[in-house]
Amino acid sequence: MYNKHEKAVVYWRKIPNLKYDAVSPKPFPNSSTLTFSSASRCNFASVSVAETKLHHDFAPTATQLLKHPLAVIAFLPRDVALFTAGAIAGAAAKTVTAPLDRIKLLMQTHGVRVGQESAKKAMSFIEAITVIAKEEGIKGYWKGNLPQVIRVVPYSAVQLFAYEIYKKIFRGLNGELSVVARLTAGAFAGMTSTFITYPLDVLRLRLAVEPGYRTMSEVAFGMIREEGIASFYRGLGPSLIAIAPYIAANFCIFDLLKKSLPEKYQKRTETSILTALLSASLATLTCYPLDTVRRQMQLKGTPYTTVIEALSGIVARDGVVGLYRGFLPNALKTLPNSSIKLTTYDIVKRLIAASEKEFQTITEENRNKQQNINSQG
Repeated sequence: MYNKHEKAVVYWRKIPNLKYDAVSPKPFPNSSTLTFSSASRCNFASVSVAETKLHHDFAPTATQLLKHPLAVIAFLPRDVALFTAGAIAGAAAKTVTAPLDRIKLLMQTHGVRVGQESAKKAMSFIEAITVIAKEEGIKGYWKGNLPQVIRVVPYSAVQLFAYEIYKKIFRGLNGELSVVARLTAGAFAGMTSTFITYPLDVLRLRLAVEPGYRTMSEVAFGMIREEGIASFYRGLGPSLIAIAPYIAANFCIFDLLKKSLPEKYQKRTETSILTALLSASLATLTCYPLDTVRRQMQLKGTPYTTVIEALSGIVARDGVVGLYRGFLPNALKTLPNSSIKLTTYDIVKRLIAASEKEFQTITEENRNKQQNINSQG
């Protein structure tokens, strides 16, 4: 699709020894009837078109940048800016919601950790809060947050960046993105980021729920020594299955809701927040049972080896409600988490677009000034 803000740079290069049909040559490379033969030789050049968003020949001066600081962002490659924004947003969101995540993990894995013999197979929200405070103090609510932040920085960055890439890949010939294409792009983005960062997710879980471990290195070396490298990928199957529909639904609903609103509301921050809350709520409700399965398969000594076995085992032991253990703290954690992440990313994308527009305005002014000088000279 043509973008009025994009420029095209044309390069002419001679092509040595190029043969063409001397009877009916077509001068343009895009002609469908261009033919080549050994009849004769031509020396015309080829045309190479490269799209570029910013024209640096008339780039802003230091004085202009002081007056228009937003244009500085345009010097950064767009992909680098988006990747960094995703990383920062993800890290901030996870740190703020870490206590709720720790509570959710304890509730999700309580049945497996206490064993089949225990009469009390469930842990309530209040009990989880009390246990952490009593046994570990305030710091306990952030136990396992460091590997989580280390994991979420590349995870969020890759996820949001991959979503933009996959949307370009699945975009139709008319430049439009269908609902199915959006869902597919979201699913692929979720699976890509999950696969890349999965070992860190397992380390975070072990550090958060298993006693005796103090650091990530202790957990990692213990897993390698006792269970082998494969333990870092235990539960990957249900993780990929769970994340694909979750991210697909979350991102797709967010995009479509924003797109359906009047244009004057689309660029408002409160619109992004409300849209992110709604999309995250629907996605979480749908996909949470697979997250419970994934967590119980990640534990050391887990009795489950397949997704079906875990689903049936959890339902047999705790009933269907067992699949939703920890749903409340997870919902309380996921909603602000997704809102912070998606809203921040949305705001940064608008800032990048605004900076590029401002950069382009300055370059156009500089170009016009240079043309005036040349004409006067």
